Amino acid sequence: MESADTNSEVENDAEMKLLRDKFRLSAIAITESQAKHNGMTVSKVVVTCIADLAFKYTEGVAKDLRLFAQHANRKSVNMEDVILCAHRNEHLSGLLRTFSNDLKAKDPQSERKRKKETKKNDK
Repeated sequence: MESADTNSEVENDAEMKLLRDKFRLSAIAITESQAKHNGMTVSKVVVTCIADLAFKYTEGVAKDLRLFAQHANRKSVNMEDVILCAHRNEHLSGLLRTFSNDLKAKDPQSERKRKKETKKNDK
């Protein structure tokens, strides 16, 4: 039994390292692209620091999102959790609300919601 737990932990660690590395590579590519676009050069040390800070920030946001969902007795994160997580940045929060509203306008009500509304109306 202990062996299965250890294997699972090793797999989770390996997956986390892979995700972190992919995230860092993406952050480095974005940083270098933006620097080039703005006619700047950024040292490799600074680019690496930016990538590490972005990853750590993202870890914190992910933890907050999980806690918001748990607080609402849900197992998955929804758009309102994301918007709530961005509440300190008014500009970002506004963009997320607009994005959310645009998605809702494009996507008709899900079948699940329609079934719930039908059941409520039947009672």
